[in-house]
Amino acid sequence: MKKLLILVLILITANAQSQILDPVKWSFSAENITNKEATLVLKAKIDKGWHVYSQQIVEDGPIPTSFKFTPSNLYSLIGKTSEEPKPETAFDKNFNKQISWHESLAIFKQRVTLHKPVVSVEGVLEYMVCNDHQCLPPTEVNFKIPVKAILAEKKAEIITPSTSIAQNTPVIKDTIKATDVKAQTPTGGSNEQTKRSSKPIKAENSNTLFGIFILGFLGGLAAFFMPCIYPMIPLTVSFFTKKSGTKSKGIQSAVIYGLSIIVIYVALGLIITLIFGASALNEAASSATFNLLFFVLLLVFAMSFLGAFEITLPSSLVNKMDEKSNNNGFVGLFFMAFTLALVSFSCTGPIIGGLLVDAVSKGSYLGPAIGMLGFSSALAIPFTLFAIFPSWLKEMPKSGGWMNTVKVSLGFLELALAFKFLSNVDLAYHWNLLNRDIYLIVWIVVFGVWGFYLLGKIKFSHDSDIKFLSLPRMFISMLILGFTIYLIPGLFGAPLKPLSGWLPPPSTQDFNLSTLVGATGGSGQQSSAEKQTKAKKYATLFHSPQGIDGFFDYEEGMEYAIKVNKPVLLDFTGHSCANCRRMEESVWSDPEVLHRIK
Repeated sequence: MKKLLILVLILITANAQSQILDPVKWSFSAENITNKEATLVLKAKIDKGWHVYSQQIVEDGPIPTSFKFTPSNLYSLIGKTSEEPKPETAFDKNFNKQISWHESLAIFKQRVTLHKPVVSVEGVLEYMVCNDHQCLPPTEVNFKIPVKAILAEKKAEIITPSTSIAQNTPVIKDTIKATDVKAQTPTGGSNEQTKRSSKPIKAENSNTLFGIFILGFLGGLAAFFMPCIYPMIPLTVSFFTKKSGTKSKGIQSAVIYGLSIIVIYVALGLIITLIFGASALNEAASSATFNLLFFVLLLVFAMSFLGAFEITLPSSLVNKMDEKSNNNGFVGLFFMAFTLALVSFSCTGPIIGGLLVDAVSKGSYLGPAIGMLGFSSALAIPFTLFAIFPSWLKEMPKSGGWMNTVKVSLGFLELALAFKFLSNVDLAYHWNLLNRDIYLIVWIVVFGVWGFYLLGKIKFSHDSDIKFLSLPRMFISMLILGFTIYLIPGLFGAPLKPLSGWLPPPSTQDFNLSTLVGATGGSGQQSSAEKQTKAKKYATLFHSPQGIDGFFDYEEGMEYAIKVNKPVLLDFTGHSCANCRRMEESVWSDPEVLHRIK
């Protein structure tokens, strides 16, 4: 009798606790997909310390969450009920085994086909909730969800991906970079994202190719003034005019010669594309191996231009091409152009290499060919024009030490560019070796030495004596030294917005005056205790540009957004994406934009 009384008291106590404790709050809603389909959303908000079990539970465990929908001819179910976020699997002390559950929030979704414009979906769900010390008895909840069909042409004002956790949490989409969608799009994202991003991606590709062409053209102009090419112009033009006999034939030969130069270099670009393929070129844009290789190549090219050594091709190859250039007709002119390309390789090789590195790193399929088109056009046009107007040769500056200055200047430029590719790897793998401070110091030293070199304050062994400072040399040195001075405030936290796509993000800077000032207090600053609490709760929390709370994990980000009742910005970005950093540092930092985001 005494044991029976104790058992009754235990049951009464358990029943009383189950009525007093109510750690789970359920809400029900519907999301329309089309005029014939909808998604039922059954959401459970769970008190801290408690957890609701998943639909898939091991045997001899707790009661899983389950749903029974009342059959009706007004609607039909599509597939099984899904659940999100992904259940956490951990050791449950109550059942002494690994079990999957949800904490804080659980959302269950069921897609249905509507057979009438307005229906009501009824059913019952069963769930069990536990904490580390106790479990409440399984509970059944009846639900009734009204669903109204929408017109097919009606569009939602707020774009919400199919993986959205909260019906009332709007999602603001940032610009999508084509090469980053595959790696950064959350699993299960809707196809509509891809459709809406197609036009911007096309525009970006065309802009990228145009930029590569302009860069190649500028590189070709620089190569034209190099010691390996510039002195050959009078000889080549006089060869056309004397061998052809008449001016018209000389012009024709010069045009064929110029077109041959273009064909040779564009073919080189196409060969690069065919060897690597489109997919390899895209992977090269974010590959650590390729970026490290680019860094080493540009260092080698820079050292060559600075006078450490010369990059030359085998003399036997040059001699063979030179022999074939003696043939008459188109073939002879083509091999004459080929000989120019081989002989001038010690000057043009580093420029071509740097151009191809830049084109490949942009991941564009036609990038190498377009770059070579710009480069060869800048070489071919002057030869053709001087053949048409030979009197212009008298106006050309005489060859001299200034050509070596052009060569050395390109060496400084490639040396600075090399560290951009090393920075890409450092950012992607979080080595923190080349942060913003170190990067700026490298650039300040490189451009500073370059400026003093142009002023004649620094001289290499192969340089000629400078008797006086010419105006072009002075103005160029002023621009370079001015740029060097512009970089210096960046060491103390200046944003340097025009260079945001080239420099590491401000978050990598060790010393930042603006951060030190902001850390002293002021409205909007989070306490260190609050930051530590967030860091413990959310493993993927990080501070995105401008100090905005961000998440690498989509589900945790949505969970936090619901908790603080704020909209969500999906930033399709990449650690080494120059356009992404330009957006985050130049646009997000605008006072009005930053105010809206925060």
